[in-house]
Order: sequence, then C-alpha cells, then structure tokens
Amino acid sequence: MTGSMVKFFQDGGNVMIVNLFVLSGAFVVVSWRLYVLLFKLRIDEKKFLGAVETFVNAGNFDRALKLCGEHPGASAAIVVKSAIAAAASGGQAVAAAIDEAILEVKPTVQQAAGILWGIANLATLIGLVGTVFGLVEAFEAIGVAAPDQKSILLTQGIAHAMNNTAFGLSIAVTCVFFHMILSNITKSVMHGVEFSAVRIENILSKRRVEVEKRESGKARA
Repeated sequence: MTGSMVKFFQDGGNVMIVNLFVLSGAFVVVSWRLYVLLFKLRIDEKKFLGAVETFVNAGNFDRALKLCGEHPGASAAIVVKSAIAAAASGGQAVAAAIDEAILEVKPTVQQAAGILWGIANLATLIGLVGTVFGLVEAFEAIGVAAPDQKSILLTQGIAHAMNNTAFGLSIAVTCVFFHMILSNITKSVMHGVEFSAVRIENILSKRRVEVEKRESGKARA
C-alpha cells in the first residue's frame, strides 16, 4: 500500500507535492474548527440554563453570572451573561443586550465557514495544472522522443496527468465532505445560542412578573 502511494506521487510529479501541502492545510482547518465548535463554543444548553434558572428564581443573580463565567468561551454562556447583567434595567435592556451579544458571538461561530470551498477549488485547479503538464509531456513524447522511448514517455505523461487529476479531485471531495459536517455543527451551535437567548429572556421576564406581583401584594397589605 505504501509503495503504491509513493509510486502514485512519483508518477504525478512536483505539482502533487503542492497539492499535498494544500491537503495538509485543509486538515489543519478542519481540526481547528472541530475543536472550536465542539469543545470551546459549545455547552449543554439545557443543563446550563436549568442551573441558571434555579439561581435567577432564587434571586441569586451573582451566582448566575458566576456560572456563566465558568464557561468563558461558550457562545450561549456569553449571551446569557449579557442578558442577566442587563436584567436590572428592564425587559427592553435585556432584549438589546441579547441582540448585541448574538452579533458578538456569531462571527466566531461562523468563522472560516467558506474556507474549505476555497481550498477545494484551489486543489482542483492545481490538479488541472498538473494534468496539463502531464499532457504536454505526453505530446512531446509523441513528437520528439525516439521510437523506442515513445511508449514509455507517453505512459509517464498520461500517468502524470491522471494522477494529478485524481489527487486534486480527491482533495476537493474531502473538503466538500468536511464542509458539510462543519456547516451542520455550526448550525447546531447557532441554534443553541438562539435557544439560550429566547430561554433566558423568558426566565428573566417570568422573574420580573413574580417580583412585581409580590411587591403589588405587599403594597396592598
């Protein structure tokens, strides 16, 4: 297997090495985005919001803020923290704080969303360049080489062309595949952010209504 891969790259020529660096770059991007999306930006929103709701209902806003601070990079925690911090200023302030926080975290969640498409196109074009070089070699073999060398050089030129085409398209397919995976994860993270925004707004609104009812009851008494 290893020998076949080595021969594959040798037959493809130097342009294959360029695309190998492109493939390495694609894997770096995929690894980085998977780490960020799965481990840095994402939390269990339902469990997190359940704990936040408990603290808010108890009137312990400081503890709720501290809980948010325990997840400094999580997008949902940033939105929830902004809402809690603005709770004392009323419902409109909470809504404005949530909108601002979503605008803050959205670029981070969607960062480098289209870069794999660019890498896929680049790999395809580099593969096509290698294909052209291989075809040039093949035509030169037909027109210039000695009769006893034509078949060998023609085979080498065709192998050069086809290997570059295959490698470039393989990289492009790989990039498109991982782009679909990352897009789905990105949508899931943004859904969690939006769910958290609506949920914390409802929690704070419910808390305000309960406080107003208690204060109204005290005033009547």
